[in-house]
Parts: sequence; C-alpha cells; structure tokens
Amino acid sequence: MSTDNPSLTPEAGHLYVVATPIGNLADISQRALSLLSKVDSIACEDTRTTGSMLTKLDIRRPLIAYHDHNEKRAASSIVEKLQAGESVALVSDAGTPAISDPGFRVARECQRLSLPVVPIPGACAVTSLLSVSGLPTDAFFFAGFLPPKSAARRRFFEEYRDFKHTIALYESTHRIEKMTAELEDVLGPDRVVCIGRELTKKFETIRSGRIADIREQMSSSSKKGEFVVLIAPDGYAL
Repeated sequence: MSTDNPSLTPEAGHLYVVATPIGNLADISQRALSLLSKVDSIACEDTRTTGSMLTKLDIRRPLIAYHDHNEKRAASSIVEKLQAGESVALVSDAGTPAISDPGFRVARECQRLSLPVVPIPGACAVTSLLSVSGLPTDAFFFAGFLPPKSAARRRFFEEYRDFKHTIALYESTHRIEKMTAELEDVLGPDRVVCIGRELTKKFETIRSGRIADIREQMSSSSKKGEFVVLIAPDGYAL
C-alpha cells in the first residue's frame, strides 16, 4: 500500500474509532498503525494497557483515559478537542471500541454535532468466532455480557429458547462454568454451541458441539481468559 494514501493520515477534527488486536499483535492493520502514530491524541480504556501496546508498536502519542467511570465527562473533553481542530483516535483494551466496551457516548455526541467519525475496522472477538464456528451466521443476535445473577441468566435463556438465529455472548473466566451449566439446564444437553477462549492468543481453544459434550471437555481444561459463547438455534446439528 502506498504511503501517500490519504486514508493513512488523520484529518483535523476527525474521530477515528480504531480496532486493535484481541490478542495477537500481528493482527493490527497498516491503516490503524499509521493513524495511531499520527493523531494528536489517543483515547483509551486503560492507559497502562494501551501504553504497553503502543510501546511494542513503537508509537508514542498523548493518551486520554476514556472508560466506563468517566465516559460522559471524557466524551465532552474529546469533542472539545475535535472542535478545536485536533484529531483523536479511540481504542479499547482489545478489539473494536463500543462493542461491549466504552465508545457509544462519544460517537453519539460526534454524530449529534456532525463531527466526522471514521471506523478503522479490525479484530472483533464475536465475529472472529462466528467465522469459524460452523454455526449459522446468516443472522445472529449479539447479547454482550449476560447479567451477573443466575436467576437473570436463566430468564434470558428461557426467553430466547426458541430464537431462530445464533446467539452470541461474552463471558468472564469467573462465571463461565456457572453460565454454561445454566445454559445446559435450561436449553438441554443437545443444544449446539461453540465456545472460544483466548482467541488469537497462544492458548486459544475453540470447541463446537453439544453443550453437554463441550462442558465435559472444559471440565479438565483451563478456565482462565476471555470467552465467547455462541448458541445455535434449537434443532440445529453439526
């Protein structure tokens, strides 16, 4: 790709929503690298996490903390910078910003004020697993993280028991065993799922099959890491 490509140089007053790798640093795009190295500042969830990534990429730019606890105030600050003619990149700790991560509020404010918001696509855990799962992908429902309480999760599974498309969830290392046990209990042992752990990382595991079989396989393996769970429609078989 030519280095004089205008899409590789940030424009004044533009917000760039930049996807970063979900594990393997080699997955970052040339466009993301170019823009991150040239924008006036980078808004990120955790300055330590993003700072470490940028150091490995030999990029040094001013960082702005933008996370769940300061999102409203930080969004206003970013908008002010954009209105002053600065360029800002928004990143999350991993993957695509605003997908079960902060980013919605600043994007909404920019759209409201007709400030340019530019997507810089890249890694996303849910679409990465969907692409290799063997489950139907013509349509799917992304539910993000389910509620922390067991009763609320069970109600979710009951409500979507007969949903006609694949359901995609994120789950933490602390709740994956309880959540999958509830899934099997409510939807039955034959429901087909795909569970991905630590996608693109050294200890990546991807399992597709009956939930009863997957839970048995998981019982003797590590539960550490980030999980993506896909639930096939009732009656679907691999």
